[in-house]
Amino acid sequence: MADKRMNTIGLGRTDGNLNEPEVRRIIAAAADDIRPDGRRVLVIIPDGTRTCPLPMVTRELYSAVGRRAKRFDLLIALGTHPPMGEQQIDRLLGVSRGKRAEVFGKTQVFNHRWNDPAALRKIGTLSAEQVKEITGGLFSMRIDVTINKLLFDYDAVLVCGPVFPHEVAGFSGGAKYFFPGVCGEELLNFFHWLGAVITCPRIIGTRITPVRTLLHAATDMMGIDKFALCMVVKDHGLPTVPHGVGGQAGLAGMYFGDVKEAWSQAADLSNRLHVTYVDRPFVSVLSRAPEMYDELWVGAKCMYKLEPVVADGGELIIHAPHIREISVTHGKLIREIGYHVRDYFLAQWDKFRGYPWGVLAHSTHVRGIGAYENGLENPRIRVTLATGIPEALCRKINLGYRDPRSINTADWEGREADGRLYVPHAGEMLYKLKNLPPWQRFE
Repeated sequence: MADKRMNTIGLGRTDGNLNEPEVRRIIAAAADDIRPDGRRVLVIIPDGTRTCPLPMVTRELYSAVGRRAKRFDLLIALGTHPPMGEQQIDRLLGVSRGKRAEVFGKTQVFNHRWNDPAALRKIGTLSAEQVKEITGGLFSMRIDVTINKLLFDYDAVLVCGPVFPHEVAGFSGGAKYFFPGVCGEELLNFFHWLGAVITCPRIIGTRITPVRTLLHAATDMMGIDKFALCMVVKDHGLPTVPHGVGGQAGLAGMYFGDVKEAWSQAADLSNRLHVTYVDRPFVSVLSRAPEMYDELWVGAKCMYKLEPVVADGGELIIHAPHIREISVTHGKLIREIGYHVRDYFLAQWDKFRGYPWGVLAHSTHVRGIGAYENGLENPRIRVTLATGIPEALCRKINLGYRDPRSINTADWEGREADGRLYVPHAGEMLYKLKNLPPWQRFE
């Protein structure tokens, strides 16, 4: 397979961005390896919750690959996120409403449908023995691996997306665009809960984790010609972008080749660019969600990336007046179970094991590290929503509430010496302590 024989093509910088000729040369070299002439090529792209210069990169891909290919289409790696409408897709690709064909010709754009069995194909099963070995004995169970069957209508599949520290997989990107990007719910739910059991602070920002190993094992089952074009963005904290559309930013790195190796090189650069180390934890953190996070399901990244630097007993505030929804897809279940620490579920597993494990994982990630003993839940920190979600609902789901209109960012800006931190574009930069406490160390 091509993804096993090629060398990675790429360039990365920590002190600047790639220019357009450099990006164009990388994509032209990628086109030579993909060999698109007379072939059908599918490109898997992120939705509007990720920051990257997707309009520029997809245009270059269409020019170098799409114009030569027999067929060139895009599949949005939604995972369980809501499908994107036509206007949202136009904005995602940076084209004027209704003008997509003028830029991308006959290219079709598909939404992934994770919960439609007719849209999926089983490609294999992870054995109980494999799962036991990969998870270090935490789990021993068979897991069917399903993926969007659309991939098998093409001669080559290209993953195209950014790499950031990630709360479940350690770093996003690469094989994660297959699982959970375009897969079914069995593996999706399992590996999210695996990450939750290990805990987010131990996983996030760690390159090789049991979750990543699991994703690579599933990727090996695919049996198709597959590649990755992994991006590392810079200056993504400036400025916010229109509601529901991922941000545009400069490219500090771009790597093409084997899915695992291209991702690995991008993750190494992301680790250098996207992790901020601080000397001391903060008593109060104001974490401002950008407009691209339009529900708490994704806006909770503002918690994941900052929990490691909140002091014991401190407070993390997700400031997002524009967020009015917990989750379009999973909101009903979250209202039912609420947000809790991991041990709350583990101590009552017979009661909760029937819920989707991915939802349970999200619950624990948002509530953070804590204990559950003698029927009492003791979270390490307080998590407060200053969003458009009503106070009564915040209390019902076990989170704090502040009126977003009462937030004055000046109370946090420049107040690090007083134990306060303000992050104006949260969710992608990871903050960690220079001296990691035991609950943040990955063993």
